[in-house]
Amino acid sequence: MSDQPEQSSPVLQKILNSLSQSVDRPQCSVSELIDFLNSVLAQSDPDNEDAEATAFETLTQVHQFISSPSLDQGIIDQLLFELPKAVAEFGGVSDRCLEVAESIIDRFVSMCGARDMLSVLGEALAYLTAKRGDYGYVAPLLSGFSKVFLCLERRHFEQVKEATGIILKVLKAVSLELEGETELQKLFYRAVDIANSMRAVCMKLSGGVYDKLCALLGLYVLEIMALVSMNFKALSSQPFVLQLSSFFPFGGLSYLGLITGSDVDKRSRIVIGDDEEIYVSCFSDINCGSSLSVIWGYASDEVARAAAEDLTTVKDELRNNQTKRWQAFGMLKHILASVTLPKELKKNAIDFLLSIRGGNISPCDEHNDISSDMPGLFAVLQAVQMVIMYTSDTVLRKSAFDVFKWILADIPTSHRFDILKALITKSDSSSMIAILLDIVKGEMHKESCEKMGNKEALREENKAHPHSSLWTANVLELVELILRPPKGGPPTFPEHTDSVLSALNLYRYVLIAESRGTTNYTGVLSRSNLQKAFNEWLLPLRTLVTGIMAKNEHANDELALTLCTLNPVELVLYRCIELVEEKLKEST
Repeated sequence: MSDQPEQSSPVLQKILNSLSQSVDRPQCSVSELIDFLNSVLAQSDPDNEDAEATAFETLTQVHQFISSPSLDQGIIDQLLFELPKAVAEFGGVSDRCLEVAESIIDRFVSMCGARDMLSVLGEALAYLTAKRGDYGYVAPLLSGFSKVFLCLERRHFEQVKEATGIILKVLKAVSLELEGETELQKLFYRAVDIANSMRAVCMKLSGGVYDKLCALLGLYVLEIMALVSMNFKALSSQPFVLQLSSFFPFGGLSYLGLITGSDVDKRSRIVIGDDEEIYVSCFSDINCGSSLSVIWGYASDEVARAAAEDLTTVKDELRNNQTKRWQAFGMLKHILASVTLPKELKKNAIDFLLSIRGGNISPCDEHNDISSDMPGLFAVLQAVQMVIMYTSDTVLRKSAFDVFKWILADIPTSHRFDILKALITKSDSSSMIAILLDIVKGEMHKESCEKMGNKEALREENKAHPHSSLWTANVLELVELILRPPKGGPPTFPEHTDSVLSALNLYRYVLIAESRGTTNYTGVLSRSNLQKAFNEWLLPLRTLVTGIMAKNEHANDELALTLCTLNPVELVLYRCIELVEEKLKEST
């Protein structure tokens, strides 16, 4: 402590004197001391110099009292359960009050058993967090944990794990409430200090205990990485990210293991096991932190050096190993789907995905069972969709769309339709559904062009692999989802204008292509399907559109806008009706 009090409080001095003389029955004096501290805290104000000075002088007087070499250990033991909690609340008054509060807690750490101190600090954190007052108390208590860990003599893993759970719960709760960057920095610098203490404890251990505590340290660092990234702007996060990344070589964490999730899985089995409660309350962001660690390294050479990593080899491995690439997709969804991470990190994640395209890898065998991979691929596509739909950055939106198409193309054709159908079914956005249907049409057109000139080869391939092409009856299912919605139809306007127009264009394209090629892979030319499309899709839609257009004479501005958007729908709809009528006549 650099400052000393200018004067002492006579009232406080009297309480402390009474306390020092009451070894056998000090409870009354302890209560008086806590009440006095609470009264000073209630009047303290960071913007009031006199009140801040009084708080500082009070804390310093208490610190001098408990630092006296002649103070009986019995008094320390009696104060242990109340005083750290009371002085911690002064941590938000000023920096110098925080410094004295930490010194007082340090004194207890040096004078009391580590097990008791862990219990006291944990109870204080839980109690004060539930109290929901000023969050200045968190920093001095976190500082206390980092000192106590170094004093542990046995059951290191069990005791650190329990304390870490409390620490992470509080950090998550408090970081959501704090708005000032300075106050957040105080917390996270101390959170990093705790990681340093955990590493120091690991270095004193060996065997299974070392492995377990090292695994816990890895998960703790990843959770803090996520919390730091969520709570600061990208530039402000970097000092913390550098420090956290420096733990990776010690803990055996590699960028390849982090981006594929294997490092997280291994450590989770050791630390979390089947304990769903501790995962949800303490470690729910470790996958996000794991993928963020690599993206930070991708964005900053300095961060990659701190992690002792080379991104070039990581990207080469992902380009040329589809299994690991898909695992990376699954991990990166945690960044792309987050509503709290800054846009810069999402942009870096999209750029990273674009950087791992183009590897020399053989297409996945269409007959391999990859159904277990589909949920992860579906989730990452949904996450990329969110970026496409909600970002205001045109460049980022275009890059995200490129990533979306590339991930789809990386999925075998036999599973691609199921993914597209699920995306369409789950989407509430007419514009996004239209994009998805346009992708289907584009894929079908590309396949058709590739096979052009070798129709016999196409027929033979479809006989051998009947589900390896998008040119199947499944495509009509997509059209029906839009033109005759499962919940009842026809679709409504203007809400579904984009998706309806895209569905009609897809149907028209398939109808024309099958007619021109004298094929019927999709079944679109069968009389039953033609009649179904005519009676159940097109005619009800024509009735609806005609009714809306008939209101043109009395259109207000809102209706006029609807009519403008319906004009393209009307044109394509009538062309589809004409084509179907022609094909029905030909089939009679």
